[in-house]
Amino acid sequence: MAEASTAVPALQVIYCGVCSLPPEYCEFGGTTKKCEDWLKENEPEMHEEIYSEEALAANMTNLSVAAQERAEKDAAKKAAKASAAESREAEKRATSKVLIKRVERSKRKYVTAVQGLEAFGLDIKKVAKDFGKKFATGSSVTKIPGGGEEITIQGDLSAEIEDFVLETWTQIPEDNIEVIEAKKKKGGET
Repeated sequence: MAEASTAVPALQVIYCGVCSLPPEYCEFGGTTKKCEDWLKENEPEMHEEIYSEEALAANMTNLSVAAQERAEKDAAKKAAKASAAESREAEKRATSKVLIKRVERSKRKYVTAVQGLEAFGLDIKKVAKDFGKKFATGSSVTKIPGGGEEITIQGDLSAEIEDFVLETWTQIPEDNIEVIEAKKKKGGET
């Protein structure tokens, strides 16, 4: 007996471009205001459905007076916490330095070490791969003793790397890049 199958169309779920949650759950992400602005710009119908005066009033009438006050306090705390975290992150980026060091190995052989890119939100392994492709040379990521990671690129490429970083990642200001020439100590020197 062959039965006709009724195909149910796939449900289209919209995800927030800010917190990556469905818009109905953005309030739990901590970036409610940014999420609301994103939704208003990209999905105005859904924004009207969730944030209209009628929808907000209907949601608030379900809560007791004490619960409403707690909800307002929690929302204010979350917004303050998010803005404080954002300002700390901006301050950290403003004071972070990207160090490009030219290190002499032996017999006029050099490597270039790059530190501090992770402070600007970059994936260090992807950046190392980009350096290797751009300059057709070997590059690797190593942990440094002070904490963090550095990218080591074969060759004397400090000037070229500085230019490439400025062109490719515009969120890094030119003033935050420092080029250093380091010499490796010889065996007898202290």
